[in-house]
Amino acid sequence: MLRVLKWLFLALLGLSLLGVASANRELVVLRLVPEQVDSFFGFGLSVKLPLFLVIFAGIVAGLAIGFVWEWLRESKHRSAATQHRREAGRLAREVDRLKADSDQPEDDVLALLERKGAR
Repeated sequence: MLRVLKWLFLALLGLSLLGVASANRELVVLRLVPEQVDSFFGFGLSVKLPLFLVIFAGIVAGLAIGFVWEWLRESKHRSAATQHRREAGRLAREVDRLKADSDQPEDDVLALLERKGAR
């Protein structure tokens, strides 16, 4: 059921993006600097693109900036998790070493029964 809903959502999203693209096909000029500054410096970078490409590129750029921002924001959590994982591994090795060094059974109840049976 969830797979059908996922495909239905993706189909509706694709149709809406196609609708936006077909409604915004006219060319727009993107400039690196305003025309007045361009004439002052004597150079300028401009490109003509369909409006839907500008819209989609803005959405993709926003998503990329958001993903990078979150990745940087969560770096302290990832480093703390790595540190905790290392500590847990170290403690598990220490417990295994202590269990191997001790001659006592692992279970306290078994130890009591063995002590009672030895009498």
